[in-house]
Parts: sequence; C-alpha cells; structure tokens
Amino acid sequence: MRKVAVVTDSTCCLPAEFIQKYDIHVVPIYVIHQGRSYRDRIDISPNQIYRIMRARKDLPTTSVPSPEDFLDAYQVVSQKAKNILCITVTSLQSGTFNMAFTAKEMAKETIPNAAIEVLDSRAVAGSLGFIVLEAARLASQDAGVAQAREAARNVMNKVSFLGVLETLYYLARTGRIARAAAWAGSVLNIKPIVGHFPRVGETTPVARPRSKAKAIERMLEIMAERIGDSTAHVMVQHADDSEEAEKLKTTIGSTFNCSELLLTELSPAMSINCGPGLLAVSFYTD
Repeated sequence: MRKVAVVTDSTCCLPAEFIQKYDIHVVPIYVIHQGRSYRDRIDISPNQIYRIMRARKDLPTTSVPSPEDFLDAYQVVSQKAKNILCITVTSLQSGTFNMAFTAKEMAKETIPNAAIEVLDSRAVAGSLGFIVLEAARLASQDAGVAQAREAARNVMNKVSFLGVLETLYYLARTGRIARAAAWAGSVLNIKPIVGHFPRVGETTPVARPRSKAKAIERMLEIMAERIGDSTAHVMVQHADDSEEAEKLKTTIGSTFNCSELLLTELSPAMSINCGPGLLAVSFYTD
C-alpha cells in the first residue's frame, strides 16, 4: 500500500499519460447543456464542446462536483493508500475546493482510517496540473503526505499561467474575470492576454494586443522576463488550435532551457469559460 494517493479535479489539464503513470485520481467537473449533465472528458469530449461553443447558441455551463463525488474518489483511493492529498482548482474562481473539503468531513464517518488533506492550489489549468504532478511524483517515490504537500506548495509559489484568448465573448458571458469582461464593451478586435500568477489566486487581464501574433509575442516576452536564464518546466495548452500550439511549443523549446516541455488540450470545462482558440502556457523555474 502506498503512503499517499493524489486526487484532483478535471480542470488540471494534465496529459492523460501522466495521470495514468502516476495513478492520479481525477474528479470530473460537470458540463451542463440542454438540461443534461455530462462529466468532463468522460461523457463529453473537447471536440464536442468546441462545436457547441463556436455556434454561440444555447451555450453550455459548468457545475462543480458534489461532495459525494469527492467522497467516492476518497473511498476508491483509500483502498491503495494510507493518506490522501486532494488538490483543487483555486477557490477564488470555483466552489470545487469547498466540495472537496466537505467530502473530507463526510469521510470521517465512512472511511475513518483515511487521513485526508485538501489543498487549495490557488491555480488553474496547466498550473494546477504542474502542482498536482509534482505531488504525484513524490507520492510515486513512496514519499509521505507531508513531503508531497510541501512539493505541491513549492510549485504553487512559482508557477504562472498566461493565455491568449481568441475573443472576450465567452469570458464576458460567464463573468469569470470582471475586468477582462469590461474590455469586451470598450475594445473590438483584440486578442487579450490573461494571467494567473503565484499567490494571487485569481485570473487577471494582462494586455490587449490587436493581433494574435502580437499577443503571442508579448506572452513570450513575459515568459522571458520571469524565466530569465533558469531551467524551466513549461506546459503549452490549447482549445481547438493544435497546429498553433505545436508551433508555440517549438518556439518555446528553441527559446528557453526547458527541463520539461508538455503539450495538452484544455479540458471541456475550462473551454466553456475561455472559448475555443485559446493558446496558453503554464511555467515555473527550478
């Protein structure tokens, strides 16, 4: 039996091979469309979501997992680990952390021998993915829960997220980023950059270039300012733009000293809030 199992939610955007390799248990966010509820990446795929989003008619919404969903996850992983570390998307933009914490309290009755810790990552998307991945790597090496938690916190304090949006339409609709939504009413034909930085916990507007090429150029400049000459871990994420994502990955690989360079597709639940066409990077330095 392992010392610790790692649980997270489906907004973490980790490539499937890492989830399988490190035995990470993922609790899906729900996608709500036309009165039906779908589990993120299980009952509905990114491609299905992109088709719906591009039509801009009867757009879907999201719903957080229930405490029972997390409790089910805790019960499953408690069969193979003495301790459980659950790491969720930032509580400042989602109620997922609260659901995971409520499930921890419920578990005192149903699985009293399981020691459960719930950590608010204060991160999103690939940044959450990197935090989860570091904890899971330690867990796979038979580290204890305290070591896995501290490894996660170490990445939390360093990892940044930058994303270039195709349009502000979807963010303005959901109201996830109030200041960015305000841009939608004042500036047309921009390719806004949003960012999520260490210890802030919320996604904020960064810049509003007029073209996608300029936006990507500026995003790379911000990365250079933050990375410098250090060795970096980088994750490129995209929402239905794999060709541009591959180009961005190649550029990053030739520009920065990357000890790790990953490429992944944004989860359907994340795509609902940002819309198709997003290009994003999460990164931190050693």
